[in-house]
Amino acid sequence: MFISTIRTIAAAAALLVAPAMAWAQQAAPASVASGVTYALIDRWDVERLNKILTVDTPAFSGIGVTYTPARTAVNLYRVTYNSVVPERGNKPIVATGLVAIPDGATGPLPVVSYQHGTVYEKTQVPSFPEQSPETQLMIAQFAAQGYVLIGADYFGMGTSREPEGYMVKGSHQQATLDMLQAARAVLADRKVATTDLYLAGWSQGGFVTMAFLEKLETVGIPVKAAVTASAPADVFAALNGFLNFPRKNDAVWVNSLFILSSFAFEHYYGIPGLARSLFNPDHYEIARKAYFREPFNAADVPTDLKVLIRKEYFDPNYFAESAYGRLVAQAQSYRWVVKTPTRNFYGEADEAITVGIGRLPMVYQQAIGAGNPTVEAVSAGQTSHRGTFAKSVPDWKTWFDSLNAAR
Repeated sequence: MFISTIRTIAAAAALLVAPAMAWAQQAAPASVASGVTYALIDRWDVERLNKILTVDTPAFSGIGVTYTPARTAVNLYRVTYNSVVPERGNKPIVATGLVAIPDGATGPLPVVSYQHGTVYEKTQVPSFPEQSPETQLMIAQFAAQGYVLIGADYFGMGTSREPEGYMVKGSHQQATLDMLQAARAVLADRKVATTDLYLAGWSQGGFVTMAFLEKLETVGIPVKAAVTASAPADVFAALNGFLNFPRKNDAVWVNSLFILSSFAFEHYYGIPGLARSLFNPDHYEIARKAYFREPFNAADVPTDLKVLIRKEYFDPNYFAESAYGRLVAQAQSYRWVVKTPTRNFYGEADEAITVGIGRLPMVYQQAIGAGNPTVEAVSAGQTSHRGTFAKSVPDWKTWFDSLNAAR
């Protein structure tokens, strides 16, 4: 999900110690492959899982949705694995993720790789499921229904010590691909056989899902189907909209998208001063603190983009030709010939993703010659950003179930 709010000083300070506290509470990790370890962090019973579906998710999303009740308890494992940062000369990095397995299952089971949305705290990610409402819904709707659910935390999130690689495409692809391989090592150690691989993601995770799909198709790893909700498949188009064609319902928190992406691009692409060139001098320091998760006063972050961002970036030509704009233009995940059946869900009242952005991957594929029919855009109705996710998930499951039944 996109950031729903920027936290207060107390919350920002607390997240600095949360990973260490969580690690201290988990079981001793087991080593299963070179650079891959995992540990059981929790077991959620059917009662807990059904509460997620009937109480917690409606409170999170703001809408009521009927989900398939949980059938089985789920065991949750935090996975640590080695990876590399492509944008930094394949610099070694240690990353984390989640593997959720139906209790007592030996398989063969289908696998869903879920790519999480934007969050502020480093630990609101799959490997810390207690802090991730979106992951909780995916666990309750898929892992409790006979699927293995996996999810990478992305570089800089979870227990990773790097700054966040927000919308850095190559790093997102590397993190998810290496997490898939790490998960397979864990499943082999747990003696759980698997069948087809499915991909799913919401918001930022929708972008990552499409980028991951592109990578998997490139390296020849088959994917049965892919789904997204509220996916910003073209970040340049999305940010241009906020700058130059704002809507009345644009979310007040879109400031965070510019903050996270500019500092991430500066660090991962190695361009000193990139973020400083974007923000007005009076607000650079508060933006820097927000990105690096340092204590700050949320009230000091301007919600008006014209106060936060230098005026020249509201000239479309300047934005496009700037160092920041050129990097943003690379952050797309739909401009290839998609081979895998894919459905992109969008909300018609989404405060972050326009209908046009939501439909863009399908429209692009249809524009190729006589039209590539593998990508379909699906309206979730008059739903908000969170509501689009909540309403899409049961449709994801219905489609995946039908494909499993047809095997």
